[in-house]
Amino acid sequence: MSFVFGPFFITKCLVLFVIIGKIGKNEKSVNFELELHCANCKKKVPGGMKCSKKFYESKSFEKKIIEFKKNYLCGVCRDKKRTNK
Repeated sequence: MSFVFGPFFITKCLVLFVIIGKIGKNEKSVNFELELHCANCKKKVPGGMKCSKKFYESKSFEKKIIEFKKNYLCGVCRDKKRTNK
C-alpha cells in the first residue's frame, strides 16, 4: 500500500521478526539477523530476530539460538508436517 503526498511516496512496510524470550513493556530490544536454514529441506530462509537487551547478553540466549536453528522448519515443510498429522 502506498500513499502519495506531493512528490514523496510513503510505503507501508511489513517487517517480520521472530521474538525470542520475553520483552518487557519498557525494556529495550535488539534486532539481529541469523543465518537460518530449514532443518528438513536445507533451504535458506530469512532470519530476522528480536529479543530483549538483557537476554541477548546471556548464556541461555546462546543455548536457545542453537536449539532454534536445529528445529526450524520453512513454511512449506511446516505445512507438510501439519497436514500429514
